[in-house]
Amino acid sequence: MNYVEYLPHEVRVTENQWIPMKDGVKLASRIWYPENAENEPVPAILEYIPYRKRDVTRQRDDMVQKYIAGHGYAVIRADIRGSGDSEGILTDEYVIQEQEDGLEILNWIASQPWCDGNMGIIGISWGGFNGLQLAARQPPGLKAIITVCSTDDRYADDVHYMGGALLGDNLSWASVMFAVNSTPPDPEIAGDKWRDMWMQRLEHSGLWVDTWLQHQHRDDYWKHGSVCEDYKSIKAAVMAVSGWADGYSNAVFRMMEHLESPRKGLIGPWSHKYPHVGEPGPAIGWLQECLRWWDYWLKNKENGIMDEPMLRAYMQNSIPPSSKIKCRPGRWVSEESWPSPQIENKAWQLTSNTLTSEKPSVSDEKRSVESPLRTGLYAGKWCSYSAPPDLPNDQREDDGGAIVFDTEPLIEPLEILGAPVAEFEIESDQPDGMVAIRLSDVLPNQEVRRVTYGLLNLTHHSSHEHPEALVPGRRYKISVQLNDVAEQFPAGHRIRLAVSSVYWPLAWPSPKQSNITLHVSQSKLVLPVRKASAEDKNLRQFEQPESAPPSHIKTLIPGNQKWKVERNLITDETSLIVGKDGGRIKIEDIDLEFQNAFDEKYTVFGNDLSTLKGETTRVYVFERKEWQVKTITHTELTSDEKYFYINATIDAYEKGVRVFSKNWNKKIIRKLV
Repeated sequence: MNYVEYLPHEVRVTENQWIPMKDGVKLASRIWYPENAENEPVPAILEYIPYRKRDVTRQRDDMVQKYIAGHGYAVIRADIRGSGDSEGILTDEYVIQEQEDGLEILNWIASQPWCDGNMGIIGISWGGFNGLQLAARQPPGLKAIITVCSTDDRYADDVHYMGGALLGDNLSWASVMFAVNSTPPDPEIAGDKWRDMWMQRLEHSGLWVDTWLQHQHRDDYWKHGSVCEDYKSIKAAVMAVSGWADGYSNAVFRMMEHLESPRKGLIGPWSHKYPHVGEPGPAIGWLQECLRWWDYWLKNKENGIMDEPMLRAYMQNSIPPSSKIKCRPGRWVSEESWPSPQIENKAWQLTSNTLTSEKPSVSDEKRSVESPLRTGLYAGKWCSYSAPPDLPNDQREDDGGAIVFDTEPLIEPLEILGAPVAEFEIESDQPDGMVAIRLSDVLPNQEVRRVTYGLLNLTHHSSHEHPEALVPGRRYKISVQLNDVAEQFPAGHRIRLAVSSVYWPLAWPSPKQSNITLHVSQSKLVLPVRKASAEDKNLRQFEQPESAPPSHIKTLIPGNQKWKVERNLITDETSLIVGKDGGRIKIEDIDLEFQNAFDEKYTVFGNDLSTLKGETTRVYVFERKEWQVKTITHTELTSDEKYFYINATIDAYEKGVRVFSKNWNKKIIRKLV
């Protein structure tokens, strides 16, 4: 990373600016803008998220927002109502109140003397979501957005459900927000009322995992905030960005296909990070790309960005499987439109144990699978937040709990770009069940690297809105779309399709262990094969990453991570243990010491579904002279055939004394999940 000390404009920073809402609540923001902006107004860019501008995102904000401001923009980083230093209560993600507040923030920005009336929104994850949602409201002055690692469909592609199957990340992410919502505002910003604000949050923010588990199908709860319900509502220009190790890459392809406003798509090898700090690498000069976008749409500068291809994607080369990938070899490719005429869907027929391009057999061959509950321990996270170590590892152990179909060694390289699709004729011996489908690269030395995957709750085979119990023994035709990907399979490698009935703990298993039978002669794999293009060699090269310097941070206690699979052969207990201790740092310019840590454990005993458990613990500590606060949140999720069970606690401490404690015990009926 190149830290740019001297920017084209001197930047003024407002540490905290209150933005008043119509109902009297004040939202906290931090603002960067050129020193002369009040005399020569500039376009403004909003980032609007709940992750504590004062401390948690401070270092990142100084690197990004100051860089953009130093190139002639006002940048506003606002805490959502009830988060960080903002007043009010945050009770869920993407609520109507959040959108209404966002519209008021934009109106306030437009009225400021340093703003020329042209506005944009940028955000990663939550900020990418509400950027799309606010754009759909068509506020005056909003000309363009950059949405990174977000989705147009909250049910199909978010941390909650995938193919109608409950994701383990639903618990993990709920635990993140449970902990974030337990933290207080900074007294230096909120003043004497900080403690009252804290108690209100602790008492009323709620248990979000309970809310999300109450909505197990694609109902109006999930349709709210899903811009795929009406793509035409978005008039602003959209740059949609993600990474192949992220959980949100599929949305980029859908938005390129369905949006009608001007749009560009960018997908690199990265996890859930902005591309200038993208991991696995190579990272790119992402902030320079942002400036090109803003300069075109907010300053009317002709810089050629809209003459470039609609979609740029990183075509990944084959490497040995590893969760420690630092940089992924490959090359950038482009498509002028999506769907692309350069992509040809080619089918491979399943036989008893192979994938072949030959015509299907007339015989009714069958393969059955009833996967052990430990199948999936090497899957990594649904969404990689910290690659490494949460990427998938060698798949051979998970393949042991699956049925697999391999091609012969490839005679020549094969490249795919887009979403592979598995089309099966299938039956279950239970009224429910799931399939996890993995597409893998089998190296000549027999190592197996997962390329992409897909899940389907079989009761959702016709509808996520109105699922139906299966009739045991009945044959169903299903289609499972795997995650979009760009990948080259080298000559001499084999392509593998693996099918399991469990993928724990990435997905919560079905209520009963089911035996799944594939009628292989009626089943096939369809790959989006891409032809090589001479235009790929002529693509404009990305610049090297750069940013403004980070905040002054002193490391007091180094952090560490863990990602362990444990198997106790005496008790037959199998666990995935995940943790990250962020250590302890001091943010010197606000004289604040900060510490956070989390631990997660996912456990099962043998093949006993009733022993499945996910449990999470998160700790936050903030200290400054006479101000010391600490919160500990803990959540457990278990289940039986009929119900999910949640047990959760918050404990809050001030100067070592517990000042708040609350427990939750919830029982939620399972509805074909």
